[in-house]
Amino acid sequence: MDLLSSVFRHFSLNANVYFGGNLCGSSSLNEETQNHGHLHLLRSGNIVIRCSNGFETTLSEPSVLYFPQPTPHSLVADKTTGADLVCARIHYQDGKRSPLLRALPPCLRYELKGSGLLGQSANWIFDEAFQEKSGQRIVLNRLCDIFIINVLRKVLDDGLLNEGMMAGLAHPQLSKMLVELHNTPEKNWSLHTMADMCAMSRSKFTEVFKQVVGQTPADYLTDWRISVAQNLIARHQNMDLVANQVGYENGSALARVFRKKTGQSPKAWLASQHTE
Repeated sequence: MDLLSSVFRHFSLNANVYFGGNLCGSSSLNEETQNHGHLHLLRSGNIVIRCSNGFETTLSEPSVLYFPQPTPHSLVADKTTGADLVCARIHYQDGKRSPLLRALPPCLRYELKGSGLLGQSANWIFDEAFQEKSGQRIVLNRLCDIFIINVLRKVLDDGLLNEGMMAGLAHPQLSKMLVELHNTPEKNWSLHTMADMCAMSRSKFTEVFKQVVGQTPADYLTDWRISVAQNLIARHQNMDLVANQVGYENGSALARVFRKKTGQSPKAWLASQHTE
């Protein structure tokens, strides 16, 4: 069962590598208003990462540090020996409304040695970054896209998240239903249908879902539908067509739920996206 494609079908991301080499001294990244995360892959050396919120960590082994959300921070390496690393901005085509941002912790850190496919895909990035080849930047960006997917796979495999969408996708009973819900938000989803797919009673399903995902099934379904609707509205699709794609009878019915969830009409929300 493909857990992640059901999310990437509606919400995508792409990497833009902006540094690959030896960093000596410090570099600050204070883009607080930007809709992107940051990926840092250390090949060798030592580097200290300091965030404006007080978080600080040191990387001294080949490692990856991923800030899914916009996080002002600085990198500090030894001025003499420096640190070999690759840095990329992770752009979310859906901006701050991407469910991936809500599903991931503020920071993910993994050591690359002995990490299987994650380490292997990091080595592909290092091999490309530290040699001069034609089309290097394009290849690096694509490799970082693949690397991020491998990071998300590891998040699911490790089952370290206690709550949220990713925790639900990692759950042995909830995952199949969530994949189906993500793929077909237009379906007539009832509590009975969801519970039946998870082989649970409705009361047990509601209890487990809220414990794992952090919301009631009905709230999660509505939030997912509105997130998908926002993505389609941002592409200037007709409201009635959008409504049909996310499970509402018509544009007026969608607009009522949209306003209740976001505090804005779809038209006002779309206008606000152009001013951010």
